[in-house]
Amino acid sequence: MTDQPGTTDQPGTDEPVTDEQVHAKWAVGDWLGKLIVDREGERIGKLQDVYVDVETDEPQFGTVKEGLFDRHLTFVPLAGVSVSPEFLQVATTKERVRSAPDIQLQGEELSQAAESTLYHHFEQNYTPINTESGRRLARR
Repeated sequence: MTDQPGTTDQPGTDEPVTDEQVHAKWAVGDWLGKLIVDREGERIGKLQDVYVDVETDEPQFGTVKEGLFDRHLTFVPLAGVSVSPEFLQVATTKERVRSAPDIQLQGEELSQAAESTLYHHFEQNYTPINTESGRRLARR
């Protein structure tokens, strides 16, 4: 970490991440395919999809592909993500992501139970919304 206010070191470098990079407005098109690193700078994978909160349209989770042969999607929390030109840095650890429960999609959507499981695994508050499905997340 640097001692300058408003900057932190980019993972694996001594270059600071600026406030502009940290608070960059998100654009899903710009994020897809970007490398995701954990809070320590450990590589997690490349972003495949983004799931947003249907009430706020804020990014909540992304998916990355894991495994060499038996590849599967793993969810990564995007709350508090820091954006730079080269990568997205998330506020969780690689181990926390790897220990996430195996979530099955229903088409492109998660069930309400799966959403609740994800939020609780990453120690985030979850409240279903007042709709027929009760689902809080939508894929963008």
